[in-house]
Amino acid sequence: MRQRGLNAVRRRKWVRTTDAGHALPVASNVLNREFTASQPNRKWAGDIMYVPTAEGWLYRAVIIDLFSRRVIGWSMSKRIDQRLTRLAIVMALRTRRPN
Repeated sequence: MRQRGLNAVRRRKWVRTTDAGHALPVASNVLNREFTASQPNRKWAGDIMYVPTAEGWLYRAVIIDLFSRRVIGWSMSKRIDQRLTRLAIVMALRTRRPN
């Protein structure tokens, strides 16, 4: 392989990022899979994604307004914690300034 300039592709280790087996409170599903809104700032949705990089995992939290379908808040971090989501929500609040 070395003589032909070939390299083996290594599989990345699977990383578990969520823990559903806990006793912490879980938020109710208030959207009930209705992802449309009649006005801005009526319904926001968020998600956390992770991206493998050469330096490790990078986590990104995003908040979108379901009316415009635009990103209104986001944050990135090496850790998946409360700070990651809090910063995304703060950016969304500062961007949109809802009542």
